[in-house]
Amino acid sequence: MSIQLGQVAPDFEQDTTRGRIRFHEFLGEDWGVLFSHPKDFTPVCTTELAEAARLKPEFDKRHVKIIGLSVDPPDRHQDWEADIEETQGQAVNFPMLADTDRKVSDLYGMVHPQADPSVTVRSVFVIDPAKKVRLILTYPPSTGRNFAEILRVVDSLQLSDRHKIATPVNWQQGEPVIIAPSLSDADAAQRFPQGWKTLKPYLRVVQLPPEPA
Repeated sequence: MSIQLGQVAPDFEQDTTRGRIRFHEFLGEDWGVLFSHPKDFTPVCTTELAEAARLKPEFDKRHVKIIGLSVDPPDRHQDWEADIEETQGQAVNFPMLADTDRKVSDLYGMVHPQADPSVTVRSVFVIDPAKKVRLILTYPPSTGRNFAEILRVVDSLQLSDRHKIATPVNWQQGEPVIIAPSLSDADAAQRFPQGWKTLKPYLRVVQLPPEPA
């Protein structure tokens, strides 16, 4: 199965290190980040899980629930978590799916058809409160994921959902944004009374006021 942007994220019921969950119920009204690992006790993923755990307070502030996945059983996950805390100085503080039957891996297209069926690819899915898939990333085994970038994308998506804007290249929170081309100047004047800079008719740059804490 191939997941596409904008489709509803497939629901599932599966065991985790925090007990059995139903995915849509687990997300509730929050955003979600689901990220997969080929198997337990892999070196790059060991560093990734620790970094995701360190950044969990930032995800929490954005109402984002994070959840990992590997094809090994819960007890093996827990042994791996002990290694992660020992080597990285950070305990894993979010659930890890135990996808032993590869149900979730198959639902989300995480198993390459020409690869070992027991090994998932290293995917990331960002899911919004309507359960729509808003971002898909797939990484090679040799390259660790950038969780700061995943947070940046979440910030962009949440901001664009609140305003009729898009974020330009390398955008960071607090920097100017682009007014959506679908918005007329008259409508933009109502939404952005602070004014904007028109570089081209299709490229209007505006500084948004600070977001409330």
